[in-house]
Amino acid sequence: MARRKVGNPLAFAILGSLAERPMHPYEISTILRARGKDQSIKLNYGSLYSVVTALEKNGFIEARETIREGNRPERTVYQITDAGQEEFRDWLTELLGTPSREFHPLEAGLAYLPGLPPDRVVELLEQRVKAIDTEIEQVAAAHDQMASMELPRIFWVESEFRLALLEAESAYVHELTEAIRSNTLDGSAFWRQAWKNFEEEGISPVDQLKDPVKYFGAEFTWMQAMPPEAK
Repeated sequence: MARRKVGNPLAFAILGSLAERPMHPYEISTILRARGKDQSIKLNYGSLYSVVTALEKNGFIEARETIREGNRPERTVYQITDAGQEEFRDWLTELLGTPSREFHPLEAGLAYLPGLPPDRVVELLEQRVKAIDTEIEQVAAAHDQMASMELPRIFWVESEFRLALLEAESAYVHELTEAIRSNTLDGSAFWRQAWKNFEEEGISPVDQLKDPVKYFGAEFTWMQAMPPEAK
């Protein structure tokens, strides 16, 4: 991904909003929330103004006028510049066409799965998938509502993508949880034995790995082939 002068994803949303028409920051945040864009891009009202300031400083937007509505404070209306239009199109091109490596929190947790007992991991994964399935129901209901309003699909494809990701994660976590529970996950016998040795005899995992045959039996000969740095 290119290093941008204003790299906050919120800047991308602001540029996209101003590409439609000039607005003041509060109006931008209201529209983003009304359209559900805050589900795709983190929207923090407090940081909105600092991002607007950064965009103006770098010449991507400029103040058009200052307005006052009733007793409300004055508000500055901004418009996108030619440089801002170019930045928005380049950013959109990159987002759509260039894959980027995202570090998913669940992936980080799975990398150290044996750090907790199998039964505890099952509890946590069930907790996670319950929350995911609840979110799936909410997003699906929102889609049904938008379909009933006959809104064109182009206005909610990002929500459709989020739903696809949630469904994929739910399916995977369901399958993994069942594999751990039923001991069909390859390596789960070693995992359970290691925690049993620790809980019953207080033997640390490090000491167990020093002599795998003693603590796990000859069936775990695959551990003998592991390089020392992997143990």
